[in-house]
Amino acid sequence: MRPVDTLVIAVQAIGRNKLRSFLTALGIIIGVASVVVMVHLGRSATRAVTEEIASIGSNLLFVMPGTSQRGPGGLRIPAEPFELADAEAIEREVPGVVVAPSLSRSATVVYGNANESVSVEGTTNAYFEVRNHPLAYGRPFEPAEVRSGAAVCIIGQTLVDDMYLDATPLGSTLRVGRTACRVVGVLSAKGTSMGQDRDRTVLMPIKTVQRRLAGELDVNVMYVSALVDGTTPRVQDDIEALLRQRRRIAPGAEDDFNVRDTQDVADALERTTNTLTVLLGAIAAVSLLVGGIGIMNIMLVSVTERTREIGIRLAIGARTADVLTQFLVESVVLSTIGGIIGLAIGMSATWLATAQLDLPFVLSPGTMALGFGFSVFIGVLFGFIPARKAAHLNPIDALRHE
Repeated sequence: MRPVDTLVIAVQAIGRNKLRSFLTALGIIIGVASVVVMVHLGRSATRAVTEEIASIGSNLLFVMPGTSQRGPGGLRIPAEPFELADAEAIEREVPGVVVAPSLSRSATVVYGNANESVSVEGTTNAYFEVRNHPLAYGRPFEPAEVRSGAAVCIIGQTLVDDMYLDATPLGSTLRVGRTACRVVGVLSAKGTSMGQDRDRTVLMPIKTVQRRLAGELDVNVMYVSALVDGTTPRVQDDIEALLRQRRRIAPGAEDDFNVRDTQDVADALERTTNTLTVLLGAIAAVSLLVGGIGIMNIMLVSVTERTREIGIRLAIGARTADVLTQFLVESVVLSTIGGIIGLAIGMSATWLATAQLDLPFVLSPGTMALGFGFSVFIGVLFGFIPARKAAHLNPIDALRHE
């Protein structure tokens, strides 16, 4: 029998029992859709994490005070904070870097009748480059304002939307804590990053925050950006060696500061999301196996119902291979149709889920091909047993079957 004839007969047999055929393919549809949704959502989450890390700044290192071990009993206490001189030394002695020192404090900002509780960050103009957060309009701090600690500020877009409404913020006076400062610029919109609204912020010269808000000359963190890609490991080593020297840490003693590379954080988060993606995909793939078992059960029932038909075909000259091929083709056609429908449903559900969760929509042809190929494999695997049973029926016994 020609392959085309076998395919036509298989399709006709499927069409005669539409409801049963649909229920048979339903397990495959659900299985393929589940695999597609789970794997694509995992990839979308990975892409979102990568983009969030990139939005923080490129080739970025966080340099923060750590803890030091002192006193009896190994009691750990906070280490000495950094000073502006440390940031100046890093930029002067470590080649190929830009450094933005920072001191943060929470404060209430007031404009007219509106007030907000926000994070106020004292820094320098290097912040805009290092943290990849440029101005939307206005101007950066003037060098004289940074040196003298002038009462000027740059605000985020959320404060503009919430407090100024249709008014122009540039040139207005905003009260930050007990300090009245003049707004000279507005940051470009960044949105939420790592669970924090980066647009709900106020930037001021670091000396202004030190003197007027914090009452101290400390530096909480230094943001260091390597100007050349791939040089952050070297920069990190240079910074650690320089700070150990400046903080007089003895050879072999533990560092009392931390230097963290955002790329290390991104890699760790990506490994975690990839592991979860594989786990969720494996769990969803179980439903494909369940769908394959459903195909086998329904096809076994179909063999029983069509025993006389099989007997007639065998009696008039059909070969065992012809009957085996027909039932195997029926199983493969059902799983193929189920795989195609499952792919369509899976991609539609993924698009809706990513839109609701505000995740990037990532299309993975490899995942789709794998899900579809697995569904066809399931059809062959679980369709073989019923097909073999049908092919090995005794023609005489089959014709006598009621």
